[in-house]
Amino acid sequence: MTNLFIGSLAYDITDAQLEEHFQQAGKVLSAKVIVDRATGQGKGFGFVEMTTEDEAKKAIQELNGTTLGGRAIVVKEAKPRE
Repeated sequence: MTNLFIGSLAYDITDAQLEEHFQQAGKVLSAKVIVDRATGQGKGFGFVEMTTEDEAKKAIQELNGTTLGGRAIVVKEAKPRE
């Protein structure tokens, strides 16, 4: 499985919308929009976990720059947490 970083998300995007958008590229294990604990509003980025590295590469190629919630999103491989 490969974790992807998704940037430039609209602030009202939900986990379900994110997952649905990435299912075009393959099987999504998880999709999580990072939200502000105080306001509950999205912070503009999230993470999607794809089943295989091939699906993750396909997602980067096909979905980077696509529009989700009216904004062009950035899709790249997530860096491991330090």
